[in-house]
Amino acid sequence: MKYSIINERKISKLIREMTVEEKVLQLQQVAANGDSEVFESFIRRGAGSFLHVLSKDADAIREKAAQTRMKIPPIFGIDAIHGHALVNGAVVFPSQLAAACSWNRELIRQMGKATAEEVNADGLDFVFSPVLCLARDTRWGRVDETFGEDPYLAGELGAAIVHGYEDNGLVAACLKHYIGYGEATGARDAYDTEVTERKIREVFLPPFVKGIKAGASTVMTAYGSIDGVPMTVHRRLLSDVLKKELGFKGFVITDWDNVKSYIRKQRGAENFSEASKATLEAGNDMAMVSTDFCDAVIAGVRSGAISEKTVDHALRRILRVKFSLGLFDKNKKRLPRSVIGSKEHIEINHRLARESLVLLENDGILPLKSAPKTIAVIGPNADNIKAQYGDWTFFSHPDPHPDAVPTGDVYTVLRGIETVFPDSGIIYKECCGVHASAEDDIKVASVAAMMADIVIFVCGDDLSLNGETRDRANLELSGRQNEVFDALKKSKKPIITVLVNGKPLCIEKVAKGSNAVIEMFNGGDLGGLAVAELIAGKFCPSGKLPISFPRASGQVPCYYNHLSGWHGGKYVDVNDGALYSFGYGLSYTSFEYSDMKLSKGTATAKDAIDVSVTVTNTGSYDGMEIVQLYYRDEISSVMQPVIQLCGFEKVGIKAGKSKRVTIPLKISDLAIVHPDLKTYVEPGKFTIYIGKNTEENLSAPLTVI
Repeated sequence: MKYSIINERKISKLIREMTVEEKVLQLQQVAANGDSEVFESFIRRGAGSFLHVLSKDADAIREKAAQTRMKIPPIFGIDAIHGHALVNGAVVFPSQLAAACSWNRELIRQMGKATAEEVNADGLDFVFSPVLCLARDTRWGRVDETFGEDPYLAGELGAAIVHGYEDNGLVAACLKHYIGYGEATGARDAYDTEVTERKIREVFLPPFVKGIKAGASTVMTAYGSIDGVPMTVHRRLLSDVLKKELGFKGFVITDWDNVKSYIRKQRGAENFSEASKATLEAGNDMAMVSTDFCDAVIAGVRSGAISEKTVDHALRRILRVKFSLGLFDKNKKRLPRSVIGSKEHIEINHRLARESLVLLENDGILPLKSAPKTIAVIGPNADNIKAQYGDWTFFSHPDPHPDAVPTGDVYTVLRGIETVFPDSGIIYKECCGVHASAEDDIKVASVAAMMADIVIFVCGDDLSLNGETRDRANLELSGRQNEVFDALKKSKKPIITVLVNGKPLCIEKVAKGSNAVIEMFNGGDLGGLAVAELIAGKFCPSGKLPISFPRASGQVPCYYNHLSGWHGGKYVDVNDGALYSFGYGLSYTSFEYSDMKLSKGTATAKDAIDVSVTVTNTGSYDGMEIVQLYYRDEISSVMQPVIQLCGFEKVGIKAGKSKRVTIPLKISDLAIVHPDLKTYVEPGKFTIYIGKNTEENLSAPLTVI
């Protein structure tokens, strides 16, 4: 968001001229898929924002707003989480979790820019993205919406996509869900998060700090609570920390119906008068959906229960964003609708789909040396568009247009294999669903495998096991998928397993029994094509995990940057550590690291150093490597993780060539949050690591004085 003194003066003038009702109406967002009479009444009254309105409907509402006394334009919000995926023909990108596997800041910026262009062309201004929650407990239903488990990576990729949304003034980004939402007790969606403010500042807040610095215009509050205090009314974290301490100048919006939920679910208020007053005074500026909020605030101001200055504070922030987006300009530029599903956006999607794939296992079978005569494509997600798209698309969202369906060129794994291997005979059998059913036929899998030269097993989960309110206690492959795999193994044919899933699953049996394993997560339009191209060797895999895979559900939470335990944190009945840890991913080529150097081995907290290393492609394929920089605080007054990410760089290196890679490191990034909530770097010894992942790396000592 671009801050302007000139706009501030215009805003002040507007506020002075507005009635109480006109002011408060700007603080209300109304959903198109709610009560139609209520919706229409708010259009007539001139509400400040509308949700789930598309295209011509938005234009009609703008025209009516222009006829009100103050002529203040509304701002239109939409859930464009991984593309403008509620509109026919729009590009559906890989989910945030899938995209995070690319570790590619620039590609994710381009994804944000392409989404912003399509949203803008559809007449909208406000996207509820990115999700900056950390997926530290993978039982949580909304893991697929995140950039993974690490605060540094989430912050870097979150800032990148914010730049994509905001830099050209096309749409307003929304950082969500503020804060601690992804680590609720028991991973139950919207429950209480039992954490201290110290942990909030050290773990959960940094991605939001980066998102704000990148220019995000809005922030959305979480459904849940922090240590028993609902985020809807958490004055300390909303007003004191977010607005005052971090200097956030945009507006804060509640999540869906938060004000009503504060009354009915969290039992924090008896009625809308109390709830609306508490919500507004805590630091929320706009209420989503809870339409009784508006009249309750108007009544509160008129009775003296709510200060008009409090309303003016919220109003100023909303108007600031509207001016920044150019909504008051009569000739507000809208891109032509031809950009929706454009060739350029499809090409970005294709590159991202490729870089988002992670090769987890490979005994040398991949890439295939030649096209097999017959390929068996088997499994519940082999030709399942809904599973491949994941959440926040046509299939999972309260859609304002019930007839909307994917009209883009969508490639499931089956279609991808048919396209890339046109001369191979394809045998397709679903065999079972993600859930067990009477129609499951496991025997079919064995027969199909026996008839083929190679088997591609496509398993995972679907929307019934992912998304808002869809948390899981068991992360094993559901239904009879393991039985299908057992049947395939009996054929003695090579098996390539492809995972189409919204979160890490416990797949040790399948993973270790396959000749190769490819992780797609929710790959969007072109995920299946990218998988087939990877199998055929049309590109070299480069993706690495932004999240860890547990061996068993009982290991969860299972993240790499944990604190040291007294007895090492081992379970007696499960092998130690994750099945696949954060930062892991294989390639078709090989990389060797050598000659690690720090520009200085002793530094102060105000210094910055360079960490450099020579990376050599020792294999026979050109490839990209994600060089990862970590550190460990060897002695600290507050316990610190065993290892923490503090930098990365994705580089392309031709076969047989070397590249010197340098990653800058600010010593201030090694700071810790102390019990008194002050943040500073403690003098002492640190170890700096650089390498392929958390375990395969070189190290060097660093002393901070």
